[in-house]
Amino acid sequence: MAECGRKGLSLLEAARSRYESLQISDDVFGESGDDSSENPFYSTTGDSNSDNGGEAEDARRTSGTASSGATGGSQQEQEQEEEEEEGWRDTLKDISVAQYKDTHGPTQKMPATATAMDFFQLFVPDNAIQNMVTQTNMYAKKYQERFGSDEGWTNVTPAEMKAFLGFVISTSVHRCESVLSIWSSGFFSNRSIALKMSQARFEKILKYFHIVAFRSSQGGNQGLYKIQPFLDSLQQSFSCTFRPSQTQVLHEPLIDEDPVFITTCTERELRKRKKRKFSLWVRQCSSTGFICQIYVHLKEAPGPDGLDTLKKPQLHSLVAKQLCQNLAGRNAIIFTGPSITSLNLFQEFEKQEIYCCGLLSTRKSDCTGLPPSMLRNPEAPQQRGQYRTKMKGNMSLISWYNKGNFRFLTNAYSPTKQGVIIKRKSGEIPCPLAVEAFAAHLSYICKYDDKYSKYFIFHKPNKTWQQVFWLTISIAINNAYILYKMSDAYHSKRYSRAQFGERLVKELLDLDDCSPTQATVSCYRESDHL
Repeated sequence: MAECGRKGLSLLEAARSRYESLQISDDVFGESGDDSSENPFYSTTGDSNSDNGGEAEDARRTSGTASSGATGGSQQEQEQEEEEEEGWRDTLKDISVAQYKDTHGPTQKMPATATAMDFFQLFVPDNAIQNMVTQTNMYAKKYQERFGSDEGWTNVTPAEMKAFLGFVISTSVHRCESVLSIWSSGFFSNRSIALKMSQARFEKILKYFHIVAFRSSQGGNQGLYKIQPFLDSLQQSFSCTFRPSQTQVLHEPLIDEDPVFITTCTERELRKRKKRKFSLWVRQCSSTGFICQIYVHLKEAPGPDGLDTLKKPQLHSLVAKQLCQNLAGRNAIIFTGPSITSLNLFQEFEKQEIYCCGLLSTRKSDCTGLPPSMLRNPEAPQQRGQYRTKMKGNMSLISWYNKGNFRFLTNAYSPTKQGVIIKRKSGEIPCPLAVEAFAAHLSYICKYDDKYSKYFIFHKPNKTWQQVFWLTISIAINNAYILYKMSDAYHSKRYSRAQFGERLVKELLDLDDCSPTQATVSCYRESDHL
């Protein structure tokens, strides 16, 4: 009995040590918060079909072999034979992924005196701001030539453009109904920065603000031509400033409206809010939260490559290929959700030395080439932690039970190695190592998103390209904060994410007092517990 206890304890210690590097998530934004170490799929019901009386087979496992349950009848035997002909077998073999062929972390050392502005300008440098100045002035000139002169307009300067960005970015740390509330006399006013520019001047710049004033004759991405050069520059800066760890996640980050503010809107205001016309996908480092690559897909615009005609699994497969195009040959491990997970995609990635671990759904995933017996729910009741596995080459298909049947497809983790899901209330739940890894890395990203969504720029323009622009600026600021936390500057002055955002705003506005106000900090710490 004591030996079993020691064995269980060593298993837990091994699980904790495997993902010790993820503990940065406990303070990723310099603020305390609720524990998010829960399994991200723990509270769901697995596949939608899994709740109807789970049925199960005998999940008896032996070392190197996963039980496939009792096979009764010629139909099951025939199905088993067909699956074996296609290469899917119950006999398991040990696999391992080669060592990661890249270093990870920031690519340049920032001095201890580096400011919030220094980190932000790693992604939005002076030449990008100067381009905004040039394009905005060009657009204002052309607009006035067509619709008549605007007597209140004068060409914007770089200092004014920085201040303009600062005012809009301030809505990420001072939530308000509208950026114009800064100059109001109501609850959302912010007199500490309002004196830097008049509301009338801000509205003029907002009216003419452009990244690309006129469409290029060369075409390009039709729907995003007004922002594509900025997106390309931002993407290059993400790649140049940071190298991610071996484990990365492909997903759609949280970009919905702030739920607290939505509850205060009238029905008329809610009807006026248009549904987003784009989706944003990212490749994100699972040990730091740094977003390494972004992909924007316009939902309604006709795609030049026919993307608008593709079904969701096909579209998401192409998105995954775009996001991973720079990972070939590095032995990276990618975690994916059901809409991306597919056998064909994972096999294609394996040829490029990109390995995968994905949650599979019979409703949302492309299940082509997978054994039907593993996609059906078993007939007899199952115990939590019970699982079965089939293998084809280096690819494993796992069906694991935890208040529902969850299926995983992976070639990144050995099916012969056991892991454990650690729960505070229910204790330890046995699982394959792939399930443990998926839970550990995805729960970190869930926690990051929960924190990250608090600091979205709250300005909500109507034009799609402007929505994409301010969203990517929000991502750039969060990435800048991650680099700040990994630098010597953080050890000099330990700013929380809210303080970092407020400091950046004041530096953009060129205000003398760049120290964060204690009122804002205390306000955000109180909101963390709401």
